[in-house]
Amino acid sequence: MASSNRSVRALVLALSSCAALILGGCASEVSGTAVAISGATIPATTTTPPAAPPTNDIDDGGSVDIDVEIGECVTLGGTVDEAAIANATCGSPQSNYVVFAKTPTSAECPEDADQYYYETYFDIEQGALCLDIDWQVGGCMDLVGEFAQRIDCATPGADTRRVVTILEGTSSVDDCPDPALYGFEKDSRNFVVCVERL
Repeated sequence: MASSNRSVRALVLALSSCAALILGGCASEVSGTAVAISGATIPATTTTPPAAPPTNDIDDGGSVDIDVEIGECVTLGGTVDEAAIANATCGSPQSNYVVFAKTPTSAECPEDADQYYYETYFDIEQGALCLDIDWQVGGCMDLVGEFAQRIDCATPGADTRRVVTILEGTSSVDDCPDPALYGFEKDSRNFVVCVERL
């Protein structure tokens, strides 16, 4: 009856071309793209997850193939040309991003998102997931490569960050508890993630 061949593609700071989806004689095109926002951050991994960073609770619809709700986490990986997205338990070794909003297009994601993932149909966006790194106080993430990767703090990578604290009600890194720390400011949602480099 219908056969489909789908390719999901991701680009960091660039758009990808679509892959073909063929359904019973009609040709259509579907693709997914993940794009890192400039100034993206990364840290996390902990055995006792703290309160999650605030979300905008934006759920304006749109359509992506993965079934995920605001506040749930995903594994976003693969390569620039071959991206893969899947559900993951927040704080787990597999989780690297949390969905904080869902919008019809990636342009509607807040500017302080760490990443967004969207899918297109004939080059028209059908829906987008606005993503932050799955911050976990005390946990570590490595920022090398296209996507944040959760790692063991005892064996840091080339660009590893450990989350010291997440401050709500401010978006100024100057409010981090130690002047030696730096942070990732989330202006639109009024919180800051204070990190240290390992």
